[in-house]
Amino acid sequence: MRYFDTHTHAISSDTDAYPVRPLGGRQSEWSRTRPVDVSGLIRHLDAAGIERAALVHASTMYGFDNRYAADALAEYPDRLVGVCAVDFLSDTAVPDLRYWIEERGFSGVRIRVSDGTTKVPTPGAGLSDGRMGAVWDYVESRGVPVCIQMHSKDTGKLVQVLDAHPALTVLLDHAGRPDAGGGPSYPRLGELGQLARFAGVHLKITPPALRRLEAEPGADVTEVLRRLADTFGTGRLMWGSNFPASDGTLQDLRDSIESRLSWLAPDERANVLGGNAARVYHVPVTTDSH
Repeated sequence: MRYFDTHTHAISSDTDAYPVRPLGGRQSEWSRTRPVDVSGLIRHLDAAGIERAALVHASTMYGFDNRYAADALAEYPDRLVGVCAVDFLSDTAVPDLRYWIEERGFSGVRIRVSDGTTKVPTPGAGLSDGRMGAVWDYVESRGVPVCIQMHSKDTGKLVQVLDAHPALTVLLDHAGRPDAGGGPSYPRLGELGQLARFAGVHLKITPPALRRLEAEPGADVTEVLRRLADTFGTGRLMWGSNFPASDGTLQDLRDSIESRLSWLAPDERANVLGGNAARVYHVPVTTDSH
């Protein structure tokens, strides 16, 4: 397998079977204007030469109702791994996780902490809210990857969680939205750098991450990516298309990210594009470094 896309979504056209119940009460713009169902996602994966993908439950469409993604996993178990969403603050959070992971086939879980909009409110006091303790215990004990959508300014709270649960596997959506402000010295990259001592922390390189860096005055995107790679190691970087939330074909999104990683050595690039995700999600992989 050459490519493993760590960040895709799918939306059903059947709103009777899968009602629209977005977190925060506002449906995401992309799910209204360019939805792609799971069969469409598979066609895009085929066209882009991508063997596997992580299907991330669309909480800005379905809230905590993971049924569509679960049904998609059952239909395409050899192509997709699933990332569900539960209310980390709920008294039933751990039973909910057990159900979606142990009975419905999900491999990971996602929590949205901050995404630059007001669509999804921050849960409680954020990542370090004490009510989340049982969830962290569960995912750490079972080795469940946790995808966290946050800004780098949230790093301190994640450090608190990881100090208490150092064996957690964490995938930072959109690379944790690194702050490349401050010119060539990039002083605020140190926020994310605090996480490098935790071996389970990984960064997803996605179109929103690249777009954020490109918009920062004076930022050299390649240099920022190199610094992140130096800090965390290329074994802890992986790519994700954010398709179809990011506009464009999956092929175009893959090509754009891959071109940004052309400076990597062939074996490193193969791992970022496939091998690292396969390891984290425990699926077979055969990388091609050419």
